[in-house]
Amino acid sequence: MQNLKDVITLTKDIRVLYVEDNDKARGSMLNIFREFFDTIVVAVDGEDGLEKFQENSIDLVISDISMPKMNGLEMLEKIQEINQDIRIILLSAHNDIDYFKRALDMSVEAYIFKPIELEKFIKTLYSIVEKIDLQKKLLRNVDFLEQYQKATDESAIVSKTDVNGFITHVNDQFCTLCEYTREELLGANQNIIRHPDNSPELFAQLWDVIKEKKQTWRGVLRNITKSGKTYYVDAMIKPLFNAEGEVMEYIAIRHDITTVMNQKKQMRDFIRGASKPFMSLIQIENFDDIFKYYGEEISQEIAFKLETFLRNFFLKEFPQSSLFTLSEGEYTVVHDDKEFVDDALISQRIKRLKEMQTTINDFTINVRDISYDISVLLVVSFEKDIYDDAKHGMRQLLEQNQTFLVANSLAQKMNIASQKNLDMLLKVKSAISDKRIVSYFQPIVDGNAEIVKYESLVRLIDEDAKVLSPFFFLDIAKRAKYYTQITSRVLVNSFEALAFTTKNISINLSAIDIEKQSISEEIFTLLERYKSDAHRVVFELLEDEDVKDFDLIKNFIKDVKSYGVKIAIDDFGSGYSNYERLLDYQPDIIKIDGSLVKNIVSSEFSVSVIQSIILFAKSNGVEIIAEYVENEAIFMKLKDMGIDYFQGYFFGKPDILVEK
Repeated sequence: MQNLKDVITLTKDIRVLYVEDNDKARGSMLNIFREFFDTIVVAVDGEDGLEKFQENSIDLVISDISMPKMNGLEMLEKIQEINQDIRIILLSAHNDIDYFKRALDMSVEAYIFKPIELEKFIKTLYSIVEKIDLQKKLLRNVDFLEQYQKATDESAIVSKTDVNGFITHVNDQFCTLCEYTREELLGANQNIIRHPDNSPELFAQLWDVIKEKKQTWRGVLRNITKSGKTYYVDAMIKPLFNAEGEVMEYIAIRHDITTVMNQKKQMRDFIRGASKPFMSLIQIENFDDIFKYYGEEISQEIAFKLETFLRNFFLKEFPQSSLFTLSEGEYTVVHDDKEFVDDALISQRIKRLKEMQTTINDFTINVRDISYDISVLLVVSFEKDIYDDAKHGMRQLLEQNQTFLVANSLAQKMNIASQKNLDMLLKVKSAISDKRIVSYFQPIVDGNAEIVKYESLVRLIDEDAKVLSPFFFLDIAKRAKYYTQITSRVLVNSFEALAFTTKNISINLSAIDIEKQSISEEIFTLLERYKSDAHRVVFELLEDEDVKDFDLIKNFIKDVKSYGVKIAIDDFGSGYSNYERLLDYQPDIIKIDGSLVKNIVSSEFSVSVIQSIILFAKSNGVEIIAEYVENEAIFMKLKDMGIDYFQGYFFGKPDILVEK
């Protein structure tokens, strides 16, 4: 996910017009938008939106489509008559191809289906506001535009023309793509690369925007190379002005989208025309690593040989199918089932695809007398929204380290899950504002079952007074900016609880907490404030593979120990824990992972691992706590083995601390 801090840095100064007629949806989305934008102008229908756009200085329009009086597309067409450069995000609850086509014709920046997927929205938002920020900077200074042009030479196709359309500058990528030399291009009319099939109306509209209206034109152009090959570019053409505001020349910045546009467009057209489409999405696993280690030429040859294999396989097995190359190493194959297809045939087809996947994963591809092992990921979908389902399925394979998936209805499920995540994020925000992030305390007992300590555990109290464990909200909070605020609240709760008990209190900390300067500073402020009771504080360091600075963690441990604070290593014996980490951190306490404890009565392996931990701890003067002690049998077994302290539902569930 895009770094949220980077997104907010860019969005705060962006002036947004948000148009939505549904009160509930508008309220929900505004709660999200206010986290990103300082200036939001709200409109309740298309007419209201157009009027407020005329009254306010707006950088970005976010609008629903279906609205009374004037729908979103009609409103935006009128807005673009006022400002062709305005950036637009469309929100729609309907998968309507006509709406989508009209949005493409209007050069809408993003078309997002409701309910929105938060990560996708943030990523899209970042891309758009980055362009807005760049555009503002370009308009401030023509000299900066020249610098930007030089900076983009390596990543974009750049040219400049005079006011009559004659070329005055091209970069190397321009020459490479169109196959003309720089000498052939300079002084020539821009028409030299224009494809003859382009409509005259397209270029009439383009010149009207850049010459008459003196605005930036954006769109897709179809061009032709010197040898007659067709290619497509995503283009931005902008007039450059002198000090008097007169247009001196035009700069065009393009990106080659030939492969992606052609193949994706053809694939979508094939799906739309198919009676019963059946899709296979195939991706070379870790293709980026192949590119990194073996270079562009080798990786391209490997991808080409796999593509050849796939074409031959599908031509034989499914003659009515078409293969589309979405990018190097990523392919879709769509088969059109024109006749009745039963479950048995579907199962047989999936079986053959799995066999194909096994065949690919078992053989090597020879390139330049060297053999390369490759493997592919395979997603199958054959119900509604097959491409969206397949994309979500491929993302799931990558996240879960799997290789095959039937992804029917996955897009719909992901949208539902995204809405749930969004709802929970709003619960978190509300709970923080209303101070409903609280700490419950679970007792830790000695061998006589007497309480000697408590562990502070975070809970969220929702609007209905329901108590939620961190399982339901903490990971979601980490994806937004609320995790640090939750940690801060838990720290304050836990230190304040020292006044209600004479026992020690354990507080969980992750590497993220310690490495966050604001949290680290708050910890030492609290230690100073509660200096007389600091010796009763235990910091439990949670398992975390994302430690960026081990020295910082070790210095933190050293500094808090100077206050008398004890250090515990949580969940030891599983995950990332190891004895080397113990030597680095010099803990006072080890908490044995619950996965070992819960099986201690029946598992010899668990017994063996815990015995080794006990031996190490006793030899180094480290105390041991066993978590997840759920019954008397586990308690007695661990007690006989020499465990010092015990924690679990057998002794008490987490609750509000009311000792005195």
